[in-house]
Amino acid sequence: MLEYLPKELREHLDIARKRQQRRRSKMRVELGDALVYPVLRFWRDGFSLDAGLVPARLRGFVDLYDGPRHVFQCLIVASEVQDGELVCEFKRATPVSNRAPLDYWRGGDEGPAGYLPSA
Repeated sequence: MLEYLPKELREHLDIARKRQQRRRSKMRVELGDALVYPVLRFWRDGFSLDAGLVPARLRGFVDLYDGPRHVFQCLIVASEVQDGELVCEFKRATPVSNRAPLDYWRGGDEGPAGYLPSA
């Protein structure tokens, strides 16, 4: 249906759609300390960014935030431009925790489940 619209109108509709997606999404990708890009869409194996704002290729570790909360640290292995969006696929997305992992099983609220006897 969009094929019958004039080219300028299609471009304005695409710009408005991207603006709406950026406004709706609170998620963002941070590269290092200075580069921040809004996420348009997010799914289990990847996410998409606005191709006009991001370099043509994006690879390596990035930090994914949902508002002010650091959610994932992702390893991007592939990215390609499709319909004005940079579609990034990641190999792994490690959830970020605000505390160190435990090296023992916690059996309730009383602390560790048991201690090893002295040798």
